[in-house]
Amino acid sequence: MKIAMISRATLYSSPGGDTIQIQKTANELKKLGAHVDIFLSDQTIPYDEYDLLHFFNLIRPADILRHTRNSIPYVISTIYVDYSEYERKQTKGIRRIIANLVSADFLEYIKVVARMILGREKIQDIRYILLGHRYCVKYALKKAAAILPNSISEQLRVEKKYKIVRPSYVVYNGIETHKFQSIEANKKYENAVICVGRIEGRKCQLQLVKAMKSLPYHLYIIGKAAINDLQYASLCKKEAPPNVHFIEHLPQEELFSIMKGAKVHVLASYFETCGLVSLEAGYADCAIVISDKGDQKEYFQDDATYCEPNSIKSIQNAIEEAFQKGPSKALKKRIEQVYTWENAAKKSLEVYKKILNKTILVEHND
Repeated sequence: MKIAMISRATLYSSPGGDTIQIQKTANELKKLGAHVDIFLSDQTIPYDEYDLLHFFNLIRPADILRHTRNSIPYVISTIYVDYSEYERKQTKGIRRIIANLVSADFLEYIKVVARMILGREKIQDIRYILLGHRYCVKYALKKAAAILPNSISEQLRVEKKYKIVRPSYVVYNGIETHKFQSIEANKKYENAVICVGRIEGRKCQLQLVKAMKSLPYHLYIIGKAAINDLQYASLCKKEAPPNVHFIEHLPQEELFSIMKGAKVHVLASYFETCGLVSLEAGYADCAIVISDKGDQKEYFQDDATYCEPNSIKSIQNAIEEAFQKGPSKALKKRIEQVYTWENAAKKSLEVYKKILNKTILVEHND
């Protein structure tokens, strides 16, 4: 079985959770005997060498359409994010005005075209310009043999938004639990609060920084500034009190050592399909503070403390509550049993086989 995994052209130049998902799933699939190659959407792909195509990021339909002019069946890991609430409530100026006037699909269309005009990205299929974002998403869905959302809630969100139901198989994201086994806790971070991830508006680090002004703990924000949100990162640093510290980048082992030493991990985002760093921190015995935006509640259930991302007081209260509750043994056990890349690969392979054995109907209605 030969699989071509295809994702955005900026997969490596601007890495994110999807980068990890693709790489780790591909690695585990290879261990199971599948031949897997990863391609960027702007690369030339020898389609006739592959049995099946696996796309990532439904929110980038032009990247998918370019590679569907053939008869090879394909699946989509939808990774369907919705940042419209953040755009409407937390952005400023003309960006906020536009976000409150147009639909989420049209807002995404504007952003894609703007990136093209600014020379940051190329649009991979001219049909996107001519037909629009919503039409292209629906077209990609209709032709898919199956979709592989990262949660049931993501599946339902896609079906509700686009009124298209395809064979769906939930493939939960995971972490590499074995990498934590031989790592010692860094005692320098005892009783510390940490926040791991890119510094950008939708992750609400500014509200977290302000929340720390009246709390007795030290906060360590670990991550680089998002390339499109450098001003936001500067503002976070400007607002930071003495008990807030910034660390731009760390090797994975050192990061895991800090997670093992820290008390609470906060990711007060406006939207996360999962929150991989929260899973890692939960497995490292941090108490978890997150918002209930996106699909996080399906993963963390009652084993996290929830906050409102735009409320400083809510973040403060959640951090205090998390200190009192401590880490969740139930979450750690569930991560070991369910949220692993090995499980993600096994589920993906199961779907591939169903499609290639024709137990999933590949035909579609145009």
